[in-house]
Amino acid sequence: MKKIILMMTVIAALTACDGNKFHIDGTIEGAGDTTTLVLEQSSNGEWLIIDSIKVGKNGKFSISVPAPEVPNIYQLRLGNQSICFPIDSLDHLTVTAKLPNIASDYTISGSEHAEHVMKIDKEAMQFAGGKGTAAELQAWKDELARQIAADPSGIVAYYAINKYIDGKPLFDPLNDNDLRIIGAVANSFNSFRPDDPRTEYLVNVLLDGQRRRRAMNAANDTVYADVTSLIDIKLQDNNGKEQSLAAVAADNRIVLLDFTAYTTEISPQLNKLLNDIYQQYHNRGLQIYQVSVDQDNVAWRQAAQNLPWITVFDPMSINSHNVGTYNVNGIPTTFIIKNGDIVERVEDASRLKAAVGKYF
Repeated sequence: MKKIILMMTVIAALTACDGNKFHIDGTIEGAGDTTTLVLEQSSNGEWLIIDSIKVGKNGKFSISVPAPEVPNIYQLRLGNQSICFPIDSLDHLTVTAKLPNIASDYTISGSEHAEHVMKIDKEAMQFAGGKGTAAELQAWKDELARQIAADPSGIVAYYAINKYIDGKPLFDPLNDNDLRIIGAVANSFNSFRPDDPRTEYLVNVLLDGQRRRRAMNAANDTVYADVTSLIDIKLQDNNGKEQSLAAVAADNRIVLLDFTAYTTEISPQLNKLLNDIYQQYHNRGLQIYQVSVDQDNVAWRQAAQNLPWITVFDPMSINSHNVGTYNVNGIPTTFIIKNGDIVERVEDASRLKAAVGKYF
């Protein structure tokens, strides 16, 4: 993976140079011709000024700047208030806001992802300043986690796991459940967006969180190691039959235990890779036991009908006991089981085919 050395490397990678532009226009009610809007671009926790513009007497404004080569997060800032939104490429967004509180009193349209980020930000405001109970906050985080699991390599997932409320991370790397969600995004970017300028940052956040968690566990005389012996999973397949992982491992020389989500954009590419491996080694004793952590069991069932290996559905999704037992921090995660024992854990899908080949 290419290492990002200088800030200018990030800017060059995130901004197109072929003249293509994205556009933002709208109205800031209550603004005058002395009001200046600043457009800034995210660079993994830092904001880089891209452009600025004076608002017209009627509060109207319009900005056009070079489009990013990969999706990124931007913000319109007025003083110490800002409105965040993602840009995919040649988007055209419309923003309507009202002074004095544009950060809360605004709407944005023109992009499904931008509207999703607006929804997240407005929901987060309901918990700012200590508002809301711990249970309400956790319920909201659980819903966000399900949305992230549906598209872990998307720009909205990246935004959500980097969201702060009252100066504290919404998804805390020192919390085991939160770290699994961060891991799902980091591993998905690493597997399917290796050249994205955000990937190295996400992987470093995950690794640092894992290191700090290990240090905390060691201080508490508690050891959390990767699974080395098989722990049985019993879930129903798409025909309603209970499938035991232990039984499958007993009947096959090599088993791939794969945790995945069929509704993610990475699923078709991953299943094509698994099918190549299955076709190559099935007659030599390979079986695949694939655990879906989708929220939508209808979509899972439809996809599972076309797959030649064992697929089961976990109704608890990423909050499942099975996900916790196997310390799954990201989707996809695959374990290689040989003669009933786990011999290897593979989180980088590009390594999977070579890793399986070692055992045949």
